Amino acid sequence: MNVLKFGGTSVGSAENIKKVIAILDNYSQKESVICVVSAVGGITDKLLRAGEFAQQKNESYLSEFKSIKDTHLNLLSELIPNQTEAVKEYVESKLTSLKSLLDGIYLINELSPKTSDKLVSFGELLSSYIVAEAMKSQGLNAVRKNSQDLIVTNSKFTKAEVNYGITNMNIREYFKNANQKITILPGFISKSNTGEITTLGRGGSDFTAAIIAAALKVNRLEIWTDVNGMYTANPKLVKQAYPIERLSYQEAMELSHFGAKVLYPPSLQPVLVLDIPIHIKNTTQPDAHGTIITSDKSNGFSKAAKGISNISNIALLTLQGNGMIGIPGFSKRLFETLAQEKINVIFITQASSEHSICFGIDESDASLAAESINLAFENEISLLKIDPIIVEKELSIVALVGDNMKNHQGISGRMFSALGKNNINIRAIAQGASEKNISAVIAEKDVKKALNTLHERFFEDQTKQLNVFITGVGNVGERLVEQIHQQKKYVKEHLKINMRVIGLSNSRTMIFDESGLSLKSWKEQLVSGEKATLEGFLERVKSLNLRNSIFVDVTANEDVSKIYADYLRESIAVVACNKIACSSSFENYSNLKKLSVKYNAPFLFETNVGAGLPIIDTLNHLIASGDKITSIQAVLSGSLNFVFNNFDDTTNFHDVVKQAQKEGYTEPDPRIDLSGVDVARKILILARESGTKMNLEDIENDSFLTESNLKSDSVDDFYQTLIADEAHFQKLYASAKKNDCQLKYVAEFDGQNAKVGLKEIPKDHPFYNLKGKDNIVMFFTQRYPEQPLIIKGAGAGADVTASGLFADIIRIGN
Repeated sequence: MNVLKFGGTSVGSAENIKKVIAILDNYSQKESVICVVSAVGGITDKLLRAGEFAQQKNESYLSEFKSIKDTHLNLLSELIPNQTEAVKEYVESKLTSLKSLLDGIYLINELSPKTSDKLVSFGELLSSYIVAEAMKSQGLNAVRKNSQDLIVTNSKFTKAEVNYGITNMNIREYFKNANQKITILPGFISKSNTGEITTLGRGGSDFTAAIIAAALKVNRLEIWTDVNGMYTANPKLVKQAYPIERLSYQEAMELSHFGAKVLYPPSLQPVLVLDIPIHIKNTTQPDAHGTIITSDKSNGFSKAAKGISNISNIALLTLQGNGMIGIPGFSKRLFETLAQEKINVIFITQASSEHSICFGIDESDASLAAESINLAFENEISLLKIDPIIVEKELSIVALVGDNMKNHQGISGRMFSALGKNNINIRAIAQGASEKNISAVIAEKDVKKALNTLHERFFEDQTKQLNVFITGVGNVGERLVEQIHQQKKYVKEHLKINMRVIGLSNSRTMIFDESGLSLKSWKEQLVSGEKATLEGFLERVKSLNLRNSIFVDVTANEDVSKIYADYLRESIAVVACNKIACSSSFENYSNLKKLSVKYNAPFLFETNVGAGLPIIDTLNHLIASGDKITSIQAVLSGSLNFVFNNFDDTTNFHDVVKQAQKEGYTEPDPRIDLSGVDVARKILILARESGTKMNLEDIENDSFLTESNLKSDSVDDFYQTLIADEAHFQKLYASAKKNDCQLKYVAEFDGQNAKVGLKEIPKDHPFYNLKGKDNIVMFFTQRYPEQPLIIKGAGAGADVTASGLFADIIRIGN
C-alpha cells in the first residue's frame, strides 16, 4: 500500500488536479493507494482572512467568501462538466454552511480557536470531495474517507494532540476492510474525543499522511509538491540550485527549520520513529527523481554540505552587561520570559565570557520580547548591572547544513571567507556541537548574494560567476564586450568562470539586466536606456548587490576615476583602462590600494601602461618574489611610436598624426599623447608600483612640441599649429637621420627620478627596430643587472587594450 500526500499547489488548479488523478491512477494499477490532500492552494489563508474580517465587523469577509466559493465551483465545473445534482448539492451545502459560520462570526464579533478550527476545516473537506468525485467521474475505483472519522485528538484547538492508541486502531480497522483501489483523505483536520472539529497545526496535512503511514507501517511515504524535491538552495534566489537526491532525517529537519518549506519535519515524527523513508516528488514532473529522506546519514554522498537555507524577517536581540558575568540564572530567566509570551527562539549564541547572550526571533515578536525582557530585568537594568535589551531588525539567518561537515576540516573558514570576500557582514554565528549546521545572521538585503556566494563555493564544480559592469562603450569598450561575448563559452568550460555583463553605460544612457544583458543586442538596448549618471550607475550596482561584482572603467574621464573608492568600499572590484586615478596624487593612489586590500576588492589597471602587454603584472611578480627594480627604460606610447615610425622627409607631421588618430592609436585629443603627459603618467605608475613615492610633477618632461603647439586652445587649433611648425618637426627628423638614429619617445626611471622625452636611438639599441605601434619595456633589477628583462609588443589599439581589460577580469576570476 502506498501513502501519498498532495499539497495545496498540487490541487491548486483543475490542470494540476488532473495530474494528481493520473498519478494516483498509475499507482493504483499495482497496489492500493491512500491519498491525503491539502486545501486548494491559498484557500486556508483566505478562510482565516475572511474570519478575521468578520470578527472585525468588516464586510470584506463577503468578498473573500465569494472568491472561495467561485474557486471551488469553477474547479468542479472544469473537472466534472456533467456533474450530478448530488455532487453539486454537496459542494453548495458546504459553501452555505461556511457562509453561515462567517455570518455568525460577524454577528457575535468573536473568532475563538475552536471556531477557527471549524472554519479552516472547510478547505480540506471541499478539496478532498472534489478530487474524489472527479476520479469517480472518470470511472476510477475511488472513495473519499473523512479523516475526522479516523484521527482522534484532545481539545487543544489549532494544534491538537493525537491520541495514537485510538487513532491507530481506527486506521487499521478501516483499511483492513477497505476494498477500494484509491482512498482520498482530507489532511490537516481531525476530531476530538468529544466529537469537536480540531486541526493538527502547521504542516497538518503532512502530519495526517505521517499518521496514516505509521499506523499501517508502509514502506514509504510520498510528499508531492510543486518542486523536484528539496534543493541545495532556494531556486527562486539561486538559479544554479538543484534537487538533492538523498538526505538524512536530521539534514532535512535542519534545512526545513531554516526556511526550506517543502516539508515540516516535526509533523513527520510518526514515520521518523519507524524509519519509514520519505520521498518528495513533483506533481508537474512525476518522472523526476525527487528527494529521498532516510535515517541513513551517509546516503552515498561525498560532499561536506548538503544544502543552504535561510529564514527572513529576523530580529536579533542582545542581553548584555558586566553584571551577568559569573552569575547563574540569567539564561533561565531570559528564556522563561520568552516562553511565557510564547515567543519562539530560532537562533542562540552566547559569548564565552558570559557578558552577553544573543538570540534571534521572528521580527514580528521583537517589540513584545523587548518589552517583556526589560520588565523581567527591570531591577538589574536600574542598578546598571545589565543594559536594556538591544534590538536589531531587517536581518536574516543563512545556514549551511550537512551531516558530513564534521568530517571535513575548514568548512567554517570557507563559509565565512566566501561571505567576507563579498562584503557580507556577519552579525552573529552559531554552530552546534554536532557540526551539522553552521548559521550566520546577516542583513536582509544581503541574503540573495550570500546564498549565491555559498552555493557557488560549496555546490558548483568550482565555477565562479563574475558580474561585470562597464562604463564607457566606445571603441575599446565595444571591443571588450565583443571579446566577452566571443569567449564566454571557452572561459566557462576551460577556466570555470561564468562571465556575465550586467550593466553598460555610455555618457548618455545606461542599461542593466540582473540575469545578464544580451551581448547580441546591447547596442539597440542602450539607445533606449535610462539616463546615465555616475552616481546612478554606482547606486544600481550597489542595489543589485551581486557577488563577485566588477566595475570596468573604459573611459579617460577624471570624474569616473574619482568614484573608484566608492566601488572598492562596497567590495566591488575595479578594472581601469583610465590611467588618471593611478597617476593622480600619491595619497589618492595609495588610498585606492589600501581600500582594495581592506575590502578584499581587486584593483587592477594593467592597461594603464601597455594596453594588453603584461607589464604591471610582470613588475608585480618581480617585486613579490623579492627582486628590486634598479632602473626602467621604456617606449610606452604606441601612439608616438606609430607617429615617428611613419614620419620622414617625404611626409608631413600633421598628416601622420591625423592618420594615428583615425586608426585609434591616439586619444580623441592627440595633445594628451604628443605632449608626453600620457607617457609621464605611465612611467609614474611603474615607478609607484616599484615602490617609489612620486607625483606627476616630479617627472621631468622634455617636450618636442613647440610653444604654439602646447598653447593651442582646441584640437582643431592644435592641428593648425602642426602645419605651421612643420619645419620644426622636419628638423628633428633630419638630425636623427644625419646621426643614423631613429626618433623614439623614451621614458626612464633610475630608481629615484623619472623623465620622458624624444631621443635619437642608435642602431645598436634595443629600441632602434621598434616598429609600428609597439611598446617596449626594459626592467633592470638586482637579478637582471646587465641583460634586462624585456617586454615588447603592441602597445596601442582598441583590440589589444580590450584584451588587456579582459585579462584583468580573468585575473579577478582566478
